[in-house]
Amino acid sequence: MGSTFVSIGVNFDKEKDLATSFLKKYSDPVSGSQKPTIKYIEQINEISQHQRDSITIELDDLQRFINSSNANNQFSGFLQNIQVNTKRYVEIFSRVIDELMPSSEMEINEESEPLDVIMYHRKRQENSESTKLPAILTRRYSLYIKPLSSNKPMIIRNVKGSNVGHLITVSGIVTRVSDVKPFLAVNTYSCDRCGCEVFQEINTRQFTPLVECPSAYCKTNNFKGSLHQQTRASKFLKFQEVKIQEMTDQVPMGHIPRTMTVYLFQNQVRTVNPGDSVYISGIFLPLPHIGFRAIRAGLITDTYLEAHYVHSLKKQYNQLETSPEMEEIVNKLANDPDVYNRLASSIAPEIYGHEDVKKALLLLLVGGASKETGDGMKIRGDINICLMGDPGVAKSQLLKYISKSAPRGVYTTGRGSSGVGLTASVMRDPVTDEMVLEGGALVLADNGIACIDEFDKMDEDDRTAIHEVMEQQTISISKAGITTTLNARTSILAAANPAFGRYNPNRKPSENINLPAALLSRFDLLFLILDTPNINEDHRLAQHIGYVHIHNSAPKKENNELVIDSNIIRHYIAKARNFYPTISPSVGEFITNLYIQKRIEPDNEDDFQYTCARTLLSVIRLSSALARIRFSNEVTNEDVEEALRLIQISKESLRNAKGNNTSRLPSSDAIYSLCRDMARAPNGSIQNLSFQAVLDRVRSRGWGERELRECISKYSMINVWQLSKNGKEIKWVSTGDDDMVL
Repeated sequence: MGSTFVSIGVNFDKEKDLATSFLKKYSDPVSGSQKPTIKYIEQINEISQHQRDSITIELDDLQRFINSSNANNQFSGFLQNIQVNTKRYVEIFSRVIDELMPSSEMEINEESEPLDVIMYHRKRQENSESTKLPAILTRRYSLYIKPLSSNKPMIIRNVKGSNVGHLITVSGIVTRVSDVKPFLAVNTYSCDRCGCEVFQEINTRQFTPLVECPSAYCKTNNFKGSLHQQTRASKFLKFQEVKIQEMTDQVPMGHIPRTMTVYLFQNQVRTVNPGDSVYISGIFLPLPHIGFRAIRAGLITDTYLEAHYVHSLKKQYNQLETSPEMEEIVNKLANDPDVYNRLASSIAPEIYGHEDVKKALLLLLVGGASKETGDGMKIRGDINICLMGDPGVAKSQLLKYISKSAPRGVYTTGRGSSGVGLTASVMRDPVTDEMVLEGGALVLADNGIACIDEFDKMDEDDRTAIHEVMEQQTISISKAGITTTLNARTSILAAANPAFGRYNPNRKPSENINLPAALLSRFDLLFLILDTPNINEDHRLAQHIGYVHIHNSAPKKENNELVIDSNIIRHYIAKARNFYPTISPSVGEFITNLYIQKRIEPDNEDDFQYTCARTLLSVIRLSSALARIRFSNEVTNEDVEEALRLIQISKESLRNAKGNNTSRLPSSDAIYSLCRDMARAPNGSIQNLSFQAVLDRVRSRGWGERELRECISKYSMINVWQLSKNGKEIKWVSTGDDDMVL
């Protein structure tokens, strides 16, 4: 055993020299005329000047340093040793940094930390026999080791006993996050007889506090001075316990997801939230049982992961890291007049059709602007959509796509969710043994999108839990002595089947859609998607599905436009959400007139959908989202018209389901009506139209250039208008009777 300890001591000094050489010599690769800088020496200097409180040793830097160094043999196995015995090398690098740390002379004042005061007086003590301060107490930094970027993340169930002590990376979804609590690292005492300070370093979950003073003065004079804890001079670390669970696609058939406990310290706390998909790198360590559990468990221990690096797979929109190239792509896309249609068609491109539904889903991702009045009342800006339809119309696929595209997307089903599972449950915290709240699906989707499939199959008692979320966006809890209100600022995307499995056109919509009117009125848009036989549409659908299965990608569009990548869409939406559109008085008057007109019109939907104040708020939310897509801070009349068109399309889907297909005009006639309104001047005269202005208006209403040219050709044949030779102006034919032309 003696020779073993000697060899460890020799290796320790050698590895300490290697760590010192790396920290002193490594410089970041630079380009151009920039001068190389010693990366870690600069960070150490910033720590000494209280400008930084953590330092991360990146193994990629070490590998780059070894490859570029002439002493490859000297560093042989050094990188591998760090990865398999990381805890030891954390201490080695910490000691090296302590030696390289320059001394800083800070003035002592009322705002100084207790550690500064203790060190200041220790330096001026004449007694050389004073107790030496523990190294962990004097360190003003936290040291982390970041693994190699080439390391692939492991599945939780693949982490074995051979990985104990290794630096590993695991993937999973965060299911529970505890509160941040103080973790005692150094306990400081003071003696009531000699005044000596005693420091006790804590390395275990449990410890026995010191009672008698161990100083030389008390021992010489045979005093039994009692020790009193000095909280201000002790060192506490910020501590947080996190539970991560295997992702759905990682669980083998017939198994249940496994979990792992993760400990976060200091700067790592509050870096994850429940519902986040993360890669966590850290040291896999054993955790022996304590107390009576140790007697019962014997040699069996628990395990945990001491986190050193956290990488979120789905970052919030405001946390997306952009680049100049991505900024250029987004700005170029924003200047495209047809950006609204291009973005909508790029949502779930493998799914055929559903153009208006995809436009609504795009507005759902962008969202309207939330507002708060002067007296504190909040008006939601999140958009809620319900997709009702026959089986096999890709409702669930659309929900899956949206849940994966949104930074915080939660997918759940109606039959597999209870009211407690959607809102919040009360459970006992295993760390503190206190009763705590654990958020459900709607709380996990805060500032995101909650996708609820099989919405019609939920129990009525469970479905009532969603009413408050959809309008007030809060969840009120009063159970187990806990009374609070949780935030649930989420958009609801629900999919449901009709009451009889398939939609029965011989019955009223209220009989087919077995949902209460109080709940349906909270949805901004309700689309009814039917599977009706149509030879031409069925042929195109079969060709589309066959192409996707053969090539594993969506077919090209008719105009050969490329499908916009989902990452570009995510960055575009992130920038669009930075705009907060306002409504001008003229647009407000326009919305008011449209609302009054809709209110006085008779409803023909069997009193199923009616125009109310919530409809007016839906128009404002949808038009605000449309203005955001244009990167504009002002809502225009065209935005309001498109929002009203989407609401009208959703209502017409109910009319068409009853066999009344005459309510919607063909595209050419609808475009002609639009041009007729544009050509009528305020004084009643007729004015020619710019082709580009008409094209922009037509695109904002959901059509394209092909439909516009078909409309121009159709009405040119009956001598209503003519397109100029240069193709830039639409000229009305004068017949002497304005009412005939317009």
